[in-house]
Amino acid sequence: MRSCAITAINATVLCGFVGTLAGAVTVDADYPGGNVIVARIEADTVHLRPDLRDTKGWWFYWNFRVRGAAGRTVTFRFTGRSPIGVRGPAVSDADGTTWTWLGAKAVKGAAFRYSFGPGAKAVRFCFAVPYQDADLRRFLKRHADNRHLAVRELCTSRKGRTVRRLHVGNLSGKPPCRVLLTCRHHACEMMASFVLEGLLEAALADTPDGRWLRQNVEVMAVPLMDKDGVEDGDQGKNRKPRDHNRDYVGKSIYPSVKALRDLAPKWSAGRLKVAFDLHCPYIRGRHNEVIYMVGSPDKRIWAEQCAFAKVLESVRTGPLPYKASDNLPFGKAWNTGANFKAGKSCGRWAGQLEGIRLASTFEVPYANASGKPVTADSARAFGADLARALRRYLQAP
Repeated sequence: MRSCAITAINATVLCGFVGTLAGAVTVDADYPGGNVIVARIEADTVHLRPDLRDTKGWWFYWNFRVRGAAGRTVTFRFTGRSPIGVRGPAVSDADGTTWTWLGAKAVKGAAFRYSFGPGAKAVRFCFAVPYQDADLRRFLKRHADNRHLAVRELCTSRKGRTVRRLHVGNLSGKPPCRVLLTCRHHACEMMASFVLEGLLEAALADTPDGRWLRQNVEVMAVPLMDKDGVEDGDQGKNRKPRDHNRDYVGKSIYPSVKALRDLAPKWSAGRLKVAFDLHCPYIRGRHNEVIYMVGSPDKRIWAEQCAFAKVLESVRTGPLPYKASDNLPFGKAWNTGANFKAGKSCGRWAGQLEGIRLASTFEVPYANASGKPVTADSARAFGADLARALRRYLQAP
């Protein structure tokens, strides 16, 4: 979330975060989650790239706003590698509250074109559908009067923001079992947040699944593990010297990870049975356009992952497909020991907690899941599928 003043028109941007087209058209990222560097502007073409900040190597998250372009057609061309996803950019003309996919037809190589309507005021473009702290606050407001939801503080972030933990379900202090859910260890992996929201909403719903979960389970969820990164618009993935999801070994350098490592074993009290860490994968290609679990190197945990996968596949009713055969066993593709040399992940740490039965990382694609579009609503529906599967799995002996 950055801004700077631009005085020249059709010129190189002075500080790299805001650009101006002829006719007072502005491009900026000065809002929560914003991320862009404008390299230069030529006529109706904006040359830009993702802001990598403290990222090691290259990553693909971007999120910017265009104002004053009503009635014009503008080409947005990314320099270097293309960071445009398989359904093109997500677009919002409602100040970031509702989003649609522009579609792959608007994309050519590393560029996309957009025709602004005659009444367009502020239009936002993002790699996928953003989920910020404001979205979490809207969710909490909808359920503010629900006695089965408690909002507490996990810690204060490095930049002074409150990192929340949510407790949902049986809050009596002695539930039969507990479930830990985490999300946004990598700040840019926003579609996973909608899955988490859908799961929690299902647990609070007046349905057979919701009622069973509220009677038998206490869920502790940390929706925004990298709160600063989410709000500042960071990539989060491969952050130097290590990102949040490699901070579960030795002395944790991030307050949220340290706080969770301290709290979870005490909160568990021997009742923690399941832990899910929700993520999004790479842009496109094999293992990136299906929903899958990352296989554990622990054979006992892997067996439980396979058991849960069968349950989830059998009870899924939402629009996003899931197949147990899409899970990625340890030792295959990127899921090897070499990938974790930089540190220990949340999923592996959770798998070593006392009494844990099932611990897993879930990968939810940004845009395309087995040919179906990933949207805020379809991701929430998959969250409801996860809640349904949790009930069946926990009921099993």
